[in-house]
Amino acid sequence: MSFSDLGLSDAIVRAVAETGYTAPTPIQSQAIPAVLNGGDLLAGAQTGTGKTAGFTLPILHRLSTDAFGSKLANNTSPRPIRALILTPTRELAAQVEESVKTYGKYTKLNSAVIFGGVSINPQIKLLKHGVDILVATPGRLLDHMGQGTVNLDKIEILILDEADRMLDMGFIRDIRKVLAALPPKRQNLLFSATFSDEIKALADGLLDNPKTIEVARRNSTVEIISQKIHPVDRDKKHPMLSHLIRTHAWTQVLVFTRTKHGANKLVEQLGRDGVKAMAIHGNKSQTARTRALAEFKDGTLQCLVATDIAARGIDIDQLPHVVNYDLPNVPEDYVHRIGRTGRAGAKGEAVSLVCVDEHAMLRDIERLIKQTLPREVIAGFEPDPNAKAQPIQLRSGVGRHTNRPPRQGGNGNGGNGGGNRNQNGQGKPRVAATGNASAPRGAAPAGIRRDARPGASPSGSRPANAPRNRPPR
Repeated sequence: MSFSDLGLSDAIVRAVAETGYTAPTPIQSQAIPAVLNGGDLLAGAQTGTGKTAGFTLPILHRLSTDAFGSKLANNTSPRPIRALILTPTRELAAQVEESVKTYGKYTKLNSAVIFGGVSINPQIKLLKHGVDILVATPGRLLDHMGQGTVNLDKIEILILDEADRMLDMGFIRDIRKVLAALPPKRQNLLFSATFSDEIKALADGLLDNPKTIEVARRNSTVEIISQKIHPVDRDKKHPMLSHLIRTHAWTQVLVFTRTKHGANKLVEQLGRDGVKAMAIHGNKSQTARTRALAEFKDGTLQCLVATDIAARGIDIDQLPHVVNYDLPNVPEDYVHRIGRTGRAGAKGEAVSLVCVDEHAMLRDIERLIKQTLPREVIAGFEPDPNAKAQPIQLRSGVGRHTNRPPRQGGNGNGGNGGGNRNQNGQGKPRVAATGNASAPRGAAPAGIRRDARPGASPSGSRPANAPRNRPPR
């Protein structure tokens, strides 16, 4: 099957061909016809499977070939926003909009991306002129809504990308506010790497008789990723990481830490060991984050140390190594982290450095992915068999043995566009879909309705050139 077989316009097929892609991936071959058909969609696919192109290609086709799009004189003439793509992080928003530009280059459509951490004034100027497709993080979009600098009255298609991550980061209330400003009649597309109970509840309230696509086993990890656990004492993690980088001659490795402070400290330690490293987390300016990502992608930076804010905002061809310096607080984040490697047929390696404090977290991860990960003790780094577990600091001054942060509601931070962060630099604590700490897990999210609008009741009912080996993002 080719992209032209899916019903996409010649202009879009031409742009895809120029990127070197020849055949759609499973998620693309199923999602593209479904979106072109006009109905709602609930799609689950692991990161790296070409999920982004699964929705950008068909919405570009729909908007460029309908009655309004076919009459556009060029891509600079004024026009209303007709498609809104919400993403959880700035990095992911930038990458999605880059895909829109790439695949829409031969259409008369245009796009813009808005997120926090940068000046709002250039964004206001862009929005005033009008764009067809707007990619946004919830917080910054709410900033514009509050200032009256964005008009969402003509939205025809809403896409929630990485919806599970948005719930994890506490964006449910922000999403409600955005939905209340959208026209009730629209096409809704929900894409998620995992299908949790909260995602199913969100989909039930938002989507109208959706087509459901799931191309990977729920919460599975990519089989071609080699996963391994290195048991180690907590104070030997840094020496072990340096040892692994040197002995295996790793030239590009993405390392995840639990906290911003931990990321900064590790960068300093690696630097003293002669390993060029930079950190990316919520306390870094957008300029610093963009620079670090660019240097890591082009290979000039050997090691990128990140907190979970970047877990889904990094898309790099053939990234060979991911290291969990600290195991994630939320088991599902393990899947998202290691999904940065092993993308679209490429082999990858995911290594986790696990100390005695993290054994409960490891058990939860293995329960989630339904497999026992192989252990390998590195000579010279054998863990002390008599070591006692200590509480893990998930928040400043608060020790917890549990692997999950406390569940609580809360709004995203409109100022930073990436959601509120706790003091450790992570996304907001995992919340129920309702944003109500007392609500049962999986309860239908209040206010998430297709007919949501200002003043609507939250409980209102829903109306009846050489081919690459990596797929389009």
